[in-house]
Amino acid sequence: MPSRPTMHDVARVAGVSAKTVSRVVNDEPRVDPLTRERVVQAIASLGFQRNEQARSLRPGQRSTLIGMVTGDLGNPFYSAIARGIEEVGRLHGYLLLSSSSEEQPARERQLIEALLRHNVEGLLIVPAAGDHRYLTSAMLSDVPLLVIDRPITGGHEFDTVVLENRQGAFDVVSALIRAGHRRIGVIDGDSEVYTGSERMQGYFSALEHAGLTPEVSLIRRGFHGGSQAERATLELLHQAQPPTAIFATNNRIAVGVLSGMKGAGKWLPLACFDDFELADMLPVPVTVVTYDAAEMGRSAAELLFARLKGFTGAPVTKSLPVQVRTYPTVHS
Repeated sequence: MPSRPTMHDVARVAGVSAKTVSRVVNDEPRVDPLTRERVVQAIASLGFQRNEQARSLRPGQRSTLIGMVTGDLGNPFYSAIARGIEEVGRLHGYLLLSSSSEEQPARERQLIEALLRHNVEGLLIVPAAGDHRYLTSAMLSDVPLLVIDRPITGGHEFDTVVLENRQGAFDVVSALIRAGHRRIGVIDGDSEVYTGSERMQGYFSALEHAGLTPEVSLIRRGFHGGSQAERATLELLHQAQPPTAIFATNNRIAVGVLSGMKGAGKWLPLACFDDFELADMLPVPVTVVTYDAAEMGRSAAELLFARLKGFTGAPVTKSLPVQVRTYPTVHS
């Protein structure tokens, strides 16, 4: 892969000294405006980024840093992934720099650029929804990037680790159907995100397999997080023909569903993709899709370090298995 452009490369293209480039990069005074403009144009054309960490390294010294960008480190799912990555990183003598994109594409790009400037030797991202064609070879240079949880489509291909989302959703909704439910509501956060799309397909497949027709009145899509999921739950429960059970496509949505049930004073069996705390202490039966998120992080980190050690094969996609578990009702 091509090496990152240096200040000397910028100086050569702009026809100035490396010291002048340094002054422009550091926004120092006493640089002729026309010269500054030539340097700025050269920086843009080469894709040069100042490497903050490299400024403190001796020649030939590695940073021993890897970077991670997720949607929200406050979510136990992402924090467990980070823990798994850190475990593998320690074995290889590396530290992990973690950050949250808050599911904002622009912030995600800013964080990736910042991590590259700080000389991380590898990157792991849980991509936000949106266009990722900006992740070019020129931008990443010799830094390997691994994608977790949601594949990136279009543009460059990367090593990827995902869960068996569609199968897990199929299995957990089928469990509700076997329990006798025919009107199963579903609440999803964002069907444009890979995980949401796959889990919704699992929901539809389970209904089709059982000979059931999906009902538009039982489907709520685009409800992110707890408060929106609570509102969606109240909408479902206040219908003339409410569902007899609800499927939540992630743990945050499940918490909102439970709040909605409490607010309506009506408790229904709940299925959820993701296990969550206190699921075994609720007054309703809860069936969850469970998996080892830390193992997901470990698997991703091992693939990343294989690249750092010189593996140059085609991009690898690894799908991790999931299981279905039912917590019985807790009676007071």
